[in-house]
Amino acid sequence: MAYFGNLLCFHANIRINNEKINCFHFRQLTSFSNHEYRLAQELKIKDIVINIYGENMLSAFINKHRLPNEFKLTVQKSYLPIAEQIIEGFKKSGAPYFVGINGCQGSGKSTLTDFIGNFLNEEYNLNVVVMSLDDFYLDSKKRKALAKNVHPLLVTRGVPGTHDTDLLKDTINKLQNQETNFAIPKFNKATDEPFPKSEWQVIEQPADIIILEGWCWGVSAQTNDQLKSPINELELQDDNDGKWRTYVNQQLKQYYQPLYHLINYWLVLQAPSFDCVYRWRLEQERKLALKVIEPQQSKIMNSEQIFDFVQYFQRLSVHAANTLSRSANATLFLDKDRRITNMAFKG
Repeated sequence: MAYFGNLLCFHANIRINNEKINCFHFRQLTSFSNHEYRLAQELKIKDIVINIYGENMLSAFINKHRLPNEFKLTVQKSYLPIAEQIIEGFKKSGAPYFVGINGCQGSGKSTLTDFIGNFLNEEYNLNVVVMSLDDFYLDSKKRKALAKNVHPLLVTRGVPGTHDTDLLKDTINKLQNQETNFAIPKFNKATDEPFPKSEWQVIEQPADIIILEGWCWGVSAQTNDQLKSPINELELQDDNDGKWRTYVNQQLKQYYQPLYHLINYWLVLQAPSFDCVYRWRLEQERKLALKVIEPQQSKIMNSEQIFDFVQYFQRLSVHAANTLSRSANATLFLDKDRRITNMAFKG
């Protein structure tokens, strides 16, 4: 296992007489010393490739995701133990190995999945496919049809029923069968539409590990009694008869839950309360706005729109917080600033 900070880990794949040897080298410097270079020469190493997942790559990752410098400590204390568990599970089960990650909006799912995906690829030379449930959202035309035929609230992306579950199931099946030469969708939240297919992720090699994250991924359907009372102002005003939330619940039970059994390892990012979600989601939207090239044509939401938007997610987010950590392989408990305050592992 590699640690960051003052102590740096170098994972070397060394070939001696055509025999590949994995070796881990720990030290405090950021480049090979003359002594190490001479030692390599003395060992008559013909071909040495050093795969360094150190300060430079971690700094680049921090810059890409606009993260604070203290993220290095998060990696050391939390992300790497998770990655190690995933590797152990992969070694026992073999490929393909599915990892499911749940967390409410803005909890850090994308950051976590990107880091683990990069780390496993670089450190263990595995083909890791990272997917988000968000990328399977229906386009606005299909959601407008749902709004007309089922309930007006379905025009807004987010809840179960607003994803292309046929495409989701087909994609998971192809990954499970280790197929290649197919594309995984990508959704543009700035325009509220899928990206053109030319920009979708193409799977060119059989997947070893698949990481699928989503705010409602892994959540079970609620009982009829749980659906009776509105949970917030949105449901009270626009779904007082419960038609929308009942439809969402039925979609969750019929099209999402049957896919859960394929997941080998479940990880949950547990927020302290739903009160944090508005601020986290607002921060997320502001980051998104910085990436927009043509603001006039985007559908970036303001603070008032975000306040309304998160209400669509509240019911299942609270339900997830009350249930998922009981069965997850690992739970990361967050504080209001998204710092990981505790970890729990099972099995």
